[in-house]
Amino acid sequence: MKYIRLTKEQFEELHAEFTSFLAAQAIDKAEWDSLKLNKPEVAEQELDVFSDLIWEGVLSRAEFLEHFSKNHIFLFQCFETYVQSIVLKSLVVEIDFLTKDGLQWLSDNMFTDAIEMKTGKKNFTEDRNSSIFELIKQGAFLSDGQLFKQINSILEL
Repeated sequence: MKYIRLTKEQFEELHAEFTSFLAAQAIDKAEWDSLKLNKPEVAEQELDVFSDLIWEGVLSRAEFLEHFSKNHIFLFQCFETYVQSIVLKSLVVEIDFLTKDGLQWLSDNMFTDAIEMKTGKKNFTEDRNSSIFELIKQGAFLSDGQLFKQINSILEL
């Protein structure tokens, strides 16, 4: 596998797509049930191939990611060959960006000396989708990019 297998919940959400995937390989419900029972290793391979296909599609469309920790917020915009980043760091150790109060504090103190803000750019060293997947494995999640765009537009002034 290139990525990781989808969860049971994700497979349930993508039931129709998985059925179409199996049908494209001439595997109907009876055949699938037989594979699961008699050749579980083949069924497992089908689940893995489908998972990789879904991940590949999601990652190919990914543009913005966010990663929140207690004192840092990492914002990413992914391009074809590189990723642009904005990192916000609270210099007040008691602040926790994982709480509603911490985010309100950030909003109130965004452009004060209590927040360190850095920007960066990094070229992808491996293929784009694998690089984005690594960020997700480290805790980043896909976003609409609203926070990145807001902060970036202020930084560009």
